[in-house]
Amino acid sequence: RKEEELDSKDAIILHQFSRPTNGVPSLSPLCLKMETYLRMADLPYQNYFDGKLSPQGKMPWIEYNHKKVSGTEFIIDFLEEKLGVNLNKHLGPHERAVSRAVTRMVEEHFYWTLTYCQWVENLHETQKMVSLFGPFSDLLKWIFCHLTKGIVKREMYGHGIGRFSEEEMYTLMEKDMRTLASLLGDKKYIMGPYVSTVDATVFGHLAQAMWTLPGTRPERLIKGELINLAMYCERIRRKFWPEWQHDDDNTLYESEESSEASKTYSPLQDFSFYSRTETFDEEGNSISQTPDTDYTGHSLFDSDVDMDEYRDHEQCK
Repeated sequence: RKEEELDSKDAIILHQFSRPTNGVPSLSPLCLKMETYLRMADLPYQNYFDGKLSPQGKMPWIEYNHKKVSGTEFIIDFLEEKLGVNLNKHLGPHERAVSRAVTRMVEEHFYWTLTYCQWVENLHETQKMVSLFGPFSDLLKWIFCHLTKGIVKREMYGHGIGRFSEEEMYTLMEKDMRTLASLLGDKKYIMGPYVSTVDATVFGHLAQAMWTLPGTRPERLIKGELINLAMYCERIRRKFWPEWQHDDDNTLYESEESSEASKTYSPLQDFSFYSRTETFDEEGNSISQTPDTDYTGHSLFDSDVDMDEYRDHEQCK
């Protein structure tokens, strides 16, 4: 197929894998991380599902003003430099160090155990979610998934984690998940009341356990004993992915207000530009209004906000 020439002038073009068929934005933790980050930073972007890898053989990758950048860490650094965004400006040096350590644990360790669960042990379920259409689509999906399985096993062996038994790998996965649950505790986000870059990373990976691995040990763990991680995933999904609905939505994680709000939604964005900003000034210029908290430090999106106290404060103002 003849390739289209993309005009990335002053536009973020996000290249990633196609949407799966189960309503989840991506089966790739890193693709979901990158798109969630763009939404958290309120940066308009355009998805491009061409399946083409970056010059470094990476996915996802972006184009901006005809500059190609791959690797989620380098993409975020690039956007911070070019566009002046920074989700970590409220973090101190110690918190930034902890945030980076958590990111490395998730992306260099937890990632591989999730990948094993998706593409080796639970391959038959993953195959149902892969989006391929047209003649012989079922055969093509089978070929694609089994090729991916072979690649994953080879890369895991080279990494070293693939040399352990299945039970040992699940033990490592459980330790990582328990570490994340302990770090989160009863906080709203990993580093406290405000969202930061590490939340895009953690959510991109935990979302796979929540919504793409039915009946597996990580799903049972996150929806059972480590329920604070499930609530964390739901919190981010409802705030930054309002159009993302799931057939198995569980009211255990939502309040009455969020349950009512979730009944109206639009399909996941594909090729159109996306931005969370929906406020305009008198001249029609867009104004970014994405507050995390009210004057008390509580989230405006949480069900435990004391609205009477908030109204009284507003009246005093």
